Amino acid sequence: MRIKKILAIAAVTALWGVTSACGSDDDSPATSGGPEEADMVVWLNGTDTPQEARDWLKETFEKEHPGSTLTIEEQEWDGLVERLTTALSSEDQTPDVVEVGNTQAPTFTTAGAFSDLTGDLDELGGDDLLQGFVEGATGDGKTYAVPYYAGSTYVFYRKDLFDRAGLEVPTTMDDFVAAAVALKEDSDQEDFSGYWLPGQDWRDGAAFLWDAGGDFAAPDGEGWTGTLSSPESIAGLTTFQTLYEEASGAPADANEADPVTPFCAGKIGMMSRPGWVYGMLTDPEAGCPDLAEKVGVFALPGSDGGPAPVLLGGSDIAVSAQTPNQDLARDIVALMLSDEYQGILADAGLTPARESLASLLGDDEFAQATIEAASNAKLTPAAANWATVEGTRILEDLFSQIAQGGDVEELASDADERITEELN
Repeated sequence: MRIKKILAIAAVTALWGVTSACGSDDDSPATSGGPEEADMVVWLNGTDTPQEARDWLKETFEKEHPGSTLTIEEQEWDGLVERLTTALSSEDQTPDVVEVGNTQAPTFTTAGAFSDLTGDLDELGGDDLLQGFVEGATGDGKTYAVPYYAGSTYVFYRKDLFDRAGLEVPTTMDDFVAAAVALKEDSDQEDFSGYWLPGQDWRDGAAFLWDAGGDFAAPDGEGWTGTLSSPESIAGLTTFQTLYEEASGAPADANEADPVTPFCAGKIGMMSRPGWVYGMLTDPEAGCPDLAEKVGVFALPGSDGGPAPVLLGGSDIAVSAQTPNQDLARDIVALMLSDEYQGILADAGLTPARESLASLLGDDEFAQATIEAASNAKLTPAAANWATVEGTRILEDLFSQIAQGGDVEELASDADERITEELN
């Protein structure tokens, strides 16, 4: 069954929750505060949230709410849309608080899966919250999710390999592509990456698309249409193909394959990664001894000499519309946006959910690269069904086929048809 159809069922199932949030007098979960004590469940995705933050959240919540417990269940990003669709449609199965990718949030807010948090915004941070995330989770003037953290990527590079190839840090997109190719040629190794770029990696590939003036989709009347076959998009996708063919040694059929080990081994000259990766690169236990002084960073440069528009990755947090524990769930969200909790995330290299806390990232070159990269970051199209595009792996298929030498114009046109169908 297509994910869009599953979401439609979820929307109908959760509709009474949305209706009650808009002013009904019934006692549905979205309006009733719930019990003073409960066993609460939070879904966090992947390993980005450090263990220190998880421990702090559990201990603090349970201390402030005697008689209640908090269990954190880790979910894999792969297949998350399907699992959330099933769990959020049932009061018996739903977690109380969930983390969702910021690009996935519009689908679930439209489906009525999350509780209305509009009245909580001021307490949670108001205008201090990352507004791009807030806007992506807002519909009809109501906000159904709030930012958790952001993770704009920047470029890690091997200073020693740059010196060996006689290269300077690039300041334009053309310089960047040339440097990536030069590093590959200087290595004289087939499996070396001047720039690590797995074939399915559309999230990093988006920067080249946007830098050329292209995009994945655009509003079209009351719907959306795919725009990957526009001249600007074709130019960006062609840059991606050039980088893969002439500078990358990563697999064409891989997406987020781990580049840390080959980077440490001198098999990668540059790679785009979020800031928290620096801790892995400089951890002796990770097999990277004496690498700290060899690692440099810079924001991916754009064609105009400023930062390229990289994907503003990250997550939102939301309260399930189906949970009977509405007040306790909101208390958990407030703790996750507190200075203490967000400070732990910042120490791990994650951009805080509140702009005033950006200084917690520090003032070294890594913090500055994070801030600079985020200054021109972009989001995926704010279409209600965007999560279905990601769930059906249209973009992974497109970029992988481009990496394997496929005809860019033909592949982009086919992808546009699929994207348009999913978004409408």
